[in-house]
Amino acid sequence: MAAGAAGVAYAAGFEARSFRLRRVTVPVLPPGMRPLRVLQVSDIHMVGGQRKKQRWLQSLAGLRPDFVINTGDNLSDPEGVPEVLDALGPLMEFPGAYVFGSNDYYGPRMRNPARYLLEKANGKHGLNGNAPAVGVIHNPWEDLRDGFDAAGWLNLTNTRGVLKVEGVSVELTGLDDPHIKRDRYARVAGGPSGSYDFSMGVVHAPYLRVLDAFTADGYPLVLAGHTHGGQLCIPFYGALVTNCDLDTDRVKGLSRHTAEGHTSYLHVSAGCGTNRYTPVRFACPPEATLLTLVGREE
Repeated sequence: MAAGAAGVAYAAGFEARSFRLRRVTVPVLPPGMRPLRVLQVSDIHMVGGQRKKQRWLQSLAGLRPDFVINTGDNLSDPEGVPEVLDALGPLMEFPGAYVFGSNDYYGPRMRNPARYLLEKANGKHGLNGNAPAVGVIHNPWEDLRDGFDAAGWLNLTNTRGVLKVEGVSVELTGLDDPHIKRDRYARVAGGPSGSYDFSMGVVHAPYLRVLDAFTADGYPLVLAGHTHGGQLCIPFYGALVTNCDLDTDRVKGLSRHTAEGHTSYLHVSAGCGTNRYTPVRFACPPEATLLTLVGREE
């Protein structure tokens, strides 16, 4: 019992607040194109009073990325919008884009963590596309959207956008959250337009139907979040669940995805927060990622 209590204390008191930056190099750009530095932040799940998290997010502006991609689930508290915007304020000085996750729209509910294992065994994945339960809290996502938009970040909700970065044009194609079936790929289907220097896909939850669509359409890179890296992992084994239909081998970090004869790079962020009712991480520290995109081999 003492060992269990110590483990919970570590997971909640230390590891869940042990923020770190991962650096990843991805060979996806056209040969000869200058490298691009992309900061991905995800799954902040802000709760009032999380000062250390806010200061850490603010400090990431010191990396001076070319642009920022926010892959959703910024909130875990309906009162958290001002703190999210304050934490991301220095990063919003850089070009950026965002998609939302289910927790941006709806407040979390208290759940037994063991249910994730049971749902996996039964072939289900979290909300699994179901409508939120009666009485669920609706988060003020419109205020969050307005704050991002006012800073000039692109809203990629089932649409496309273009960032101009020091003479380089980056085409971004985004989807609303597949976890609650708000994705509408038909609206953005067709693949990269070919009119820009580089194109990539952005989504919150890395469901296979979405990854298949992006990859089959020829996007060389897809960024996603949602999984929390498994959140409670087993040392030397890894994650038990992904909270979607992605396999646990790709629960976080860089991997490849193949569909219809095409292969894309996939980067899944483990995120830097947790649901307010399960504020623990084990063998899966909170993170942001600085991706350096470089020229692919010819």
